[in-house]
Amino acid sequence: MAALREAAAAALLLSLGCAAAAVPLVIWHGMGDSCCNPQSMGYIKKIVEAKIPGIYVLSLKIGSNLIQDMENSFFMNVNDQVREVCSQLAKDPRLKGGYNAMGFSQGGQFLRAVAQRCPSPPMFNLISVGGQHQGVYGFPRCPGESSHICDWIRKMLDLGAYTQAVQEHLVQAEYWHDPLKEEDYRKNSIFLADINQERGINETYKKNLMALKKFVMVKFLNDTMVDPPISEWFGYYKSGQAKETIPLKETLLYTELQGQLEEHQKPARTAPLLQRRNDSMGITAGGTLSCKCSRALCSRATPPTRFTLNLLPRSCQLTAQGSS
Repeated sequence: MAALREAAAAALLLSLGCAAAAVPLVIWHGMGDSCCNPQSMGYIKKIVEAKIPGIYVLSLKIGSNLIQDMENSFFMNVNDQVREVCSQLAKDPRLKGGYNAMGFSQGGQFLRAVAQRCPSPPMFNLISVGGQHQGVYGFPRCPGESSHICDWIRKMLDLGAYTQAVQEHLVQAEYWHDPLKEEDYRKNSIFLADINQERGINETYKKNLMALKKFVMVKFLNDTMVDPPISEWFGYYKSGQAKETIPLKETLLYTELQGQLEEHQKPARTAPLLQRRNDSMGITAGGTLSCKCSRALCSRATPPTRFTLNLLPRSCQLTAQGSS
């Protein structure tokens, strides 16, 4: 994962709001990464700490060391990981007043599960950078050092993604969403189908998700890690085939969760769906990042489609730059 991608994503978080005291930041890395990689999460942590003096940044580690943390991103039951994180957050006195959260790749949907299941301490804002909120149906490119693991994962998914053994011991199976086997997915997915409330509305999840002030989703238009990339915006394949994709508002999930998702598209909260043309994001010398807001999904009637997100803490809002 490129360092610039993570660094630019930090700009998104810093644009969410200003406060007299810096709000703590919790970040969760993606597949094959670790909490403290100096080229990814460690770099993000350093940038945020340098730009916002006194801020507390917690980069989540699942396991007793970095090797375990990386391995757990492949092999530890996601529900157990979420419980572990909820416990970490609840025990941390520096988070008792609340925090902002940013998840990268699979860390995006994992932190959404934290928001839905563990309201204390409160999560104020959630930014998902390339998170697969409708799941995946393929792994086109895996992190370089983990390619052999990904080859094994593909074999396991082909053999039986929704068997109990695979579901409980393979992280990627827990958000594997086979559009050709929707009933199997809804019945047997032990993580994603649950947090997406696909077996019935969970009023606790609904209440907790709607308590977020802002929920921002960033999609990379040329993403080579996620298949299909539209999952990063809650879109997915049309049921029954794996070629045509449909946007969020045309999915059955949107119909079922309409109130929860529409709440986060109100102008007062945020324009939640941002995109970049490339596979990664970059920051200008002045510390700003340009993103595009989907014209179809922005909350304003005639929305500008480009926004500048300032890395510096004094910039509190998304700043419209005009359509493009």
